[in-house]
Amino acid sequence: MALNPYDLYDVRSLLSEEERAVQDTVARFTDERVIPIIGECFDEGRFPKELIPEIAEMGLLGSSLPEKYGCAGLNAVSYGLICQELERGDSGLRSFVSVQSSLCMYPIYAYGTEEQRMRWLPGMAAGKVIGCFGLTEPHGGSDPANMKTNARRDGDDWILNGSKMWITNGNLADIAIVWAQTEDGIQGFVVEKGMAGFAAQEIKHKMSLRASVTSALYFDNVRVPEANRLPNVKGLKGPLGCLTQARYGITWGPIGAAIACLDEALNYTKERMLFGRPVAATQSAQIKMAEMARRITLAQLLVVQLGRLKDAGAMQPTQVSLAKWNNCRMAIDIARECRDLLGGAGITTEHAAIRHALNLESVITYEGTETVHQLVVGRELTGINAF
Repeated sequence: MALNPYDLYDVRSLLSEEERAVQDTVARFTDERVIPIIGECFDEGRFPKELIPEIAEMGLLGSSLPEKYGCAGLNAVSYGLICQELERGDSGLRSFVSVQSSLCMYPIYAYGTEEQRMRWLPGMAAGKVIGCFGLTEPHGGSDPANMKTNARRDGDDWILNGSKMWITNGNLADIAIVWAQTEDGIQGFVVEKGMAGFAAQEIKHKMSLRASVTSALYFDNVRVPEANRLPNVKGLKGPLGCLTQARYGITWGPIGAAIACLDEALNYTKERMLFGRPVAATQSAQIKMAEMARRITLAQLLVVQLGRLKDAGAMQPTQVSLAKWNNCRMAIDIARECRDLLGGAGITTEHAAIRHALNLESVITYEGTETVHQLVVGRELTGINAF
């Protein structure tokens, strides 16, 4: 029997029946609802927010959190497969789900009180309350300890001042998980839309993640009640713990983008005739696509093992860094090669390769640049911090 060109090692056979069902459900959604419109959304610089109710209905928001909060209670591998299939459509969709689930719902669950969980998580799981995550600041994202945003106690409230930059979902959000310096270290606050002094400004002129909302957040003496402070974590451990959750999903997502590009290249090169034969009949094209399949296969095996480690409670941040570094680099290289195989046609958003390539320029940068993750692995190997 012929092998699946997008799963040469039959990695799907390593999945449980439930995991395969999750993948199939999200794959159908991507094929039927995302791919037909996402090129136009990218052209227009528009996030398809009309898809949010369907995404919520499938249980994709906070999918790994307990059912008592309206979530699906799925395992880590299932969450990874959700990210892979969404990013096969577009990184913007996966980013939306990743931020809502890992950067907003997760900290409320992990660092909040039971009252806070019941107050926000069911609405977030239903897609009725959208969140964003305020950590990165304008002066530099790779050094979160150099945080300028601050909060000071004022009676039963906190007064928040500062700004955040490159915030996915910022202008969509009903709440923002904002990290700020306090006298007692970095702490997290749930800032609600409409609080006096809180403003979001959408960032325009993007050439990447155009089907996603990216914003700057501003806080001018925003009064936040003590009930909105996440009490169960202090210091960088809080936001970095959230980033580990989100980066885990990112290790899966680019595989979907790479598969979409390879699929497009295979189909195009079989039909495109040059010098009397299909482009796919040339050795150079076959070698390029064989290399793509090799790298996708390695990435698939990497994330399945990472997911099993996460489900066993044994996953380490360095392992996530290695996978994000490898899989983002894999996907962006493949997207660029596929764009090349499409020739001049490859520069238009009628084809997926250039859109994925541009999106991956952001994915390889956010939540830890490639260099940062290389240094994380280097520190693990040597015991020496080279940051």
